[in-house]
Amino acid sequence: MKHLHMILQGKGGVGKSLIASMLAQHYIKRDITPICIDTDPVNATFASYKAFGAKHIDLMSGDDLDPRAFDELVEMVMAADDESVFVVDNGAATFVPLCSWLIENEVVQFFKDADVNFTVHSVITGGQALGDTISGLGNLLKHFDVPLVVWINEYFGNPERNGTPFEKSALFQNNQDKIHALVRINAVRKETFGEDLDQVLREKKSFAEAAADPSFSIMARQRIAMIWRAIDEQIANANL
Repeated sequence: MKHLHMILQGKGGVGKSLIASMLAQHYIKRDITPICIDTDPVNATFASYKAFGAKHIDLMSGDDLDPRAFDELVEMVMAADDESVFVVDNGAATFVPLCSWLIENEVVQFFKDADVNFTVHSVITGGQALGDTISGLGNLLKHFDVPLVVWINEYFGNPERNGTPFEKSALFQNNQDKIHALVRINAVRKETFGEDLDQVLREKKSFAEAAADPSFSIMARQRIAMIWRAIDEQIANANL
């Protein structure tokens, strides 16, 4: 069965492209070459990683979604081999119009009828983006009946409201039937793990590339391997 992973969140700069890259690396590690797509019209970060060969599809025409551009993505999914895996990174600018297009064209049901396993990934984060990311996630849970993976990104802080973690929030408790899994990007010491991860992201490297790159110190490569192992294990446990 084909599997389509789509990363959706209306807030920019919260880790959507990082999540897309991690999903791609998870499959590559298992000798599955994912078909990677970047639809961000502003910052095509995912497409800038050479390791994934992501194709950039601009979904916008001016300030509006170009429906024919998204038609191209659907055509690609339907024409692919039955065991194909797609990883699609979407930008914040396309969040509202793309969600509207998915609903208007009944794309979720279309993929179900076509035996395409459609999984949505969204991210919540602490700090100033907490409210916006929770709102974006809530809209996805309200309007889409698909398995949804929630990525908890602690880079900007622990996403708690009044000391209540997401797992005990009303949003989680009321939508456990839709939330397929939680994947946590743990907070790390910024002077060591954080600086190493920032370098990996700046240089647009996969974790495997960075771990084999002698320009990273021995301990930096050790820490990078630890970060990746923790994430990869969670993705594996989610049975994606």
